[in-house]
Amino acid sequence: MSTHINAPEGAIAKSILLPGDPLRAKFIAENFLEDAKCFNEVRGMYGFTGSYKGTPVSVMGTGMGQPSLSIYVTELFKDYGVENAIRIGTCGAVSKDIELRDTIIVSSACSDSYLLNQRFGGLHFAPTSDFKLVRTADSIAEKMGIRYCVGSVASSDFFYDINDNWKKWADYGVKGIEMESAELLTLAAQYHRKAMAIMTVSDHILKGGTTTAEERQTTFTNMMKLALETVVEISK
Repeated sequence: MSTHINAPEGAIAKSILLPGDPLRAKFIAENFLEDAKCFNEVRGMYGFTGSYKGTPVSVMGTGMGQPSLSIYVTELFKDYGVENAIRIGTCGAVSKDIELRDTIIVSSACSDSYLLNQRFGGLHFAPTSDFKLVRTADSIAEKMGIRYCVGSVASSDFFYDINDNWKKWADYGVKGIEMESAELLTLAAQYHRKAMAIMTVSDHILKGGTTTAEERQTTFTNMMKLALETVVEISK
């Protein structure tokens, strides 16, 4: 049991899905997992463990922003021995080649967060997804026949960007803006674990357009299925 997760030893699977929204974790547990059991309710940050196609898998919310995710993922890696972590979240697209509700398999994550500065000072670290996870997800997404791409995102501390920094990210080929992936990938590097992120485009910053709160919580099922199938494949 850790400070922010009240799960007993052995209650969390080696592979975990990490949505920001704890209600999305609850939705996945209720709709995709067999024999799902709740292992955490501290601060309303629901976590569940069940199985998908016979493979043990957990799902837990992380909250919004890199500091919130950092708390939970640090404890999952350090105290519970999680080996594979896949963030499943939403992003705002900044590429003209991407449409609303498309899926992005994240290969790397830029960031404007001071978390990286505190770790590395004047050095520049490149948070990168595990190649095997990305390769597996790419193959599965192609078989699923969904609209998707593989590329980088930017994890910003700003939800409401007051300086239009997204334009600079877009100029350098970033696909979408979100708030958590860079810290997940950095923690995976620190603890020598495997991690990646899969995004659904919930807003289009470049073209305009948005999705509803209900859609974000319950209907972005392509990324959920893709993440679960990836866990099954890497567990073989």
